[in-house]
Amino acid sequence: MAKSGLTLLSATASRIEAILFVASTQVAERELSLTLAVPLREVSLALLELQGHLAKHAHGIELQNVAGGWQLVTQPHYAEIISLFRDVSERQRVKLSKASVETLAIIAYNQPVTRSEVEEIRSVRSESVIDTLLTHGLIRIAGRKKSAGSPLLYRTTDRFLEVFGLGSISELPSLEEINVAGVPSGDMK
Repeated sequence: MAKSGLTLLSATASRIEAILFVASTQVAERELSLTLAVPLREVSLALLELQGHLAKHAHGIELQNVAGGWQLVTQPHYAEIISLFRDVSERQRVKLSKASVETLAIIAYNQPVTRSEVEEIRSVRSESVIDTLLTHGLIRIAGRKKSAGSPLLYRTTDRFLEVFGLGSISELPSLEEINVAGVPSGDMK
């Protein structure tokens, strides 16, 4: 019994919970028994213990016996919120066209940079591509350039770093490293 009044799971039930949490499909009792090196009977009892624990303490997940194996699944009454989460998550997934990647690279290596400077390097209009990158949160407006017309300046964001697995912009490969790898850098200098 824990201090909070909740009962703790046995070691076997906790280990099974961890396995089922990462499993992409149902897991047979025999497989759990072999993995944990415990008797099949102990696995069966631990599964029932885990199933009861999840039901008793009103978790958002439940343990189900499905197609000859066990699987953690979300509670049916959370279907609407799970569907909403999937929709939001899908909208946030970043899928970039070649033009978007090209524009993003130009901004990353030349920031802060104006749209006209990007277009000069790309030799093509980039307004819609920049709008897409802004929508995805990969770039941001970083002020205005002190020149005729005061054009907007663009920089990459923390989301850019996150999506590309960078700790900071300084972790980008240098243009020399890109050239050595055989990727033409064009006019990004």
